[in-house]
This record gives sequence, C-alpha cells and structure tokens, in this order.
Amino acid sequence: MKKSKAYFLFGSDTGDREKHINDACSFVKNEIGEIVAESSLYLTEAWGFDSYIMFFNKISAVETGLDVFEILDITQKIELKLGRNNKTTDKYQSRIIDIDILFYNDEIIKTQRLIIPHPQIPNRRFTLQPLAEIASDFIHPELNKSISQLLADCKDEKKVQLLADNK
Repeated sequence: MKKSKAYFLFGSDTGDREKHINDACSFVKNEIGEIVAESSLYLTEAWGFDSYIMFFNKISAVETGLDVFEILDITQKIELKLGRNNKTTDKYQSRIIDIDILFYNDEIIKTQRLIIPHPQIPNRRFTLQPLAEIASDFIHPELNKSISQLLADCKDEKKVQLLADNK
C-alpha cells in the first residue's frame, strides 16, 4: 500500500488545552497513521477573532494509507469525540479542539468540503513557526516557497511562544 504524508495543525483554547491536543494526537495515531514528526507545543494569540485566552498549537506529520477525504471524515469525528460541537466555516471562535489538514503530500485539492493546501498557511505565524520546526524545507505546492521562506515573509505579528520542555 502506498503511504502518503499529511501535516496536521492542532489547536485548543478551552479547558485543559494540552490534554485536548495530546488526546487528538493519540486519536490521529490510532485512526489515521504513524506520527513521523511532531513540533513542540506553542502558546499563541487568537487569530481571526479577539480573545484574551491563548491557544496551544502543535503540528504533526503523519504517514497514512488513507485518502485525504477519509482523513477529513476521521478528524471531524475526533473533534466531536473530544467535545467540539460548534464547527463553523464562516467565523473564528474559541474551541476545545481544532484539527486542520495543512498538506497532503504535495497535492492541490479544491472542493466544497476541503481545500489543500490550507489556504491560510502563509498568513499564520502560529502555523508556520511549528511547521518550520519539523518541515522547514517542505515546498508549498502552490506558492513554490519553502516553509522557512513563508515564515520569513509572514506579516502576522501575533505572539507565538515556544513552551519549554514539552516534547
């Protein structure tokens, strides 16, 4: 079976944020595939809405035999299992857990259900900084720039702070 590589962004700003992310990573490992790389945990400012509560964010790279739409279905079920019941696509808000599929190999997918690469990657420091930690040389398939180049070019000035000793 051919293995694909998917990159996931995990985020939480409600309750035990670290536990929610660790639980989501465990579900991904059990239901989607082997985690082959993961970033440190980061403390980040909310992006796209105002909140005084900081997010925890983490990136994982996963090798899988599943197609991207199977992965999407599973990640949405994981979010529900962990207590997220307010998934919206029109506005940003606090959440127990959010799992974004950032990349699936170097594919470009544009459907009603899913856009890969995630369209906000170049605009979000909270995504680029942990992604650069594990995949700095990965080339964005639409922009033809490495993750480290995208991070250097990123205009987002929201706070992204490495949480020490969390790996």
